[in-house]
Amino acid sequence: MKTLTVALPGREYDIVIEAGVLDRAGESCRKALPRAGKLFVVTDTNVEPLYRRQVEESLTRAGFQTAFHTLPAGEESKSAARLAELWEAMMAFGLTRTDAVAALGGGVVGDLAGFAAATILRGVDFVQIPTTLLAQVDSSVGGKVAIDLEHGKNLAGAFWQPRLVLMDPRVLDSLDDKTFADGMAEVIKYGCIADRAFFDFLCAHSSRAEVMGHIEHVLYTCCDIKRQVVEDDERDTGRRMILNFGHTVGHVYEKLGDYRVWTHGQAVAAGMCVAAQLGQSLGLGGGDAGRDLQALTGLLAAFGLPTHIPCGAEDWGLVAETVGLDKKGAGGDISLVLLEEMGRAVPVKVKKADFLDKLSQLWGRA
Repeated sequence: MKTLTVALPGREYDIVIEAGVLDRAGESCRKALPRAGKLFVVTDTNVEPLYRRQVEESLTRAGFQTAFHTLPAGEESKSAARLAELWEAMMAFGLTRTDAVAALGGGVVGDLAGFAAATILRGVDFVQIPTTLLAQVDSSVGGKVAIDLEHGKNLAGAFWQPRLVLMDPRVLDSLDDKTFADGMAEVIKYGCIADRAFFDFLCAHSSRAEVMGHIEHVLYTCCDIKRQVVEDDERDTGRRMILNFGHTVGHVYEKLGDYRVWTHGQAVAAGMCVAAQLGQSLGLGGGDAGRDLQALTGLLAAFGLPTHIPCGAEDWGLVAETVGLDKKGAGGDISLVLLEEMGRAVPVKVKKADFLDKLSQLWGRA
């Protein structure tokens, strides 16, 4: 078992990484939520048949009265309509301010359930039980919760830290290769932005079997990096921006595909390659920039992730609109996360117009 503690002003919470922790979810939740009598559990149609029974039995043994609410799996559930659905179901269950919400699932479930917890009754406690690699290494930690709007991804949300994060590495065996690879995009991101040695480790263990052979180390390393960044900058006004490496262009790709063609991990993978190229074009990375870009594209490709997603002339208006609405923008500027060197990312403020011009050049439109 490995445990990390996220320490923020006036509050802290544990990230528990342990095989079999789902069987003890009730015991762990009871320690984190001593006042709660009811626990409203949000899950989806993929996860519910796999893990509901063991989690529900564990929670019941710990004295919780539970209600499970199952959403359709997929990004489409991260909507205002589903958020309202959760609010009404929580009230029908009789949730009070001393009760709590739990998310049992991947990033969509965690984001949506977390936003519901942040807003129902002006905020109730919240537990993350992530069941995908992407959710375990990224979205379940740090307190960002949100829904999508027609104008873009994660545009309505809140900062709402969980009381506990429970990660069972064994659940990753149930993922198909595409979903596992989705999470590897975020795993690789951590090596790029903050830990060259970890990036090199991944290059030396570039298959699912090899990663799973060291999975507790992988989960711990990623979560520890995110813990440090969140403790330094909970509200995403400074250093936390580095966690968005690859995401600015990644969100463009997701929007171009109407959130159906490209998964989040696939979009971020290609977005990281664009960000590395942008940094290289601005003179970052020195003489190693080309070699580092080659190593990055090779590692992503080893996990079946795209390193380039084409963007046609007919898409350019939507690209400009999406960049204009990016949350990292301020007025006419946008903060891009670029690699100063492999293992060290920095936010660089540029004019949105200049960024679009650079993208145009990289995508062969100039």
